[in-house]
Amino acid sequence: MSDLKAVVVQCGNEDYAIPVEAVVSIERLEQVNPIPHLPDYMLGLMRIRGELVPILDFEQILYGRSAKGYEDARVVVVQTESLFIGLLVLDAKEILDIPESMMTSAGLMAYSRTPYFTTVANLEDRMITVVDPEILSKTLAGMDAIGEFVAAQLAQEQ
Repeated sequence: MSDLKAVVVQCGNEDYAIPVEAVVSIERLEQVNPIPHLPDYMLGLMRIRGELVPILDFEQILYGRSAKGYEDARVVVVQTESLFIGLLVLDAKEILDIPESMMTSAGLMAYSRTPYFTTVANLEDRMITVVDPEILSKTLAGMDAIGEFVAAQLAQEQ
């Protein structure tokens, strides 16, 4: 592990960090085309810079309520091994350099429901949980179906 440069986002009353190397862009929530029969957290597809991006409501994933409709809500587009994903969060607040000495994974490994939480930054005035978008994309129920749907849409466009 080394120092971490991350985009800090808000869900609920908590701050979460997404490693900056995984972040492609931060967008406003625009027109989302819903997709039937997918999990509740999947809002649909949004076209971002010519790409079809599935929008996952991170607030819904973590807290069971939607970030849709919040004025400051932002879509943080991340790139995973298999596809781009948009994470809808209440706010994208800042880019922060987190020193390695401030990070700990104690207590996280015991909680199997959130394997995408990789470490916690224990800063002087707050704690920030670090999210790994790659692990998130591989562990959420229904992500295989979302990937297949996006691939089918792209194939139709060509």
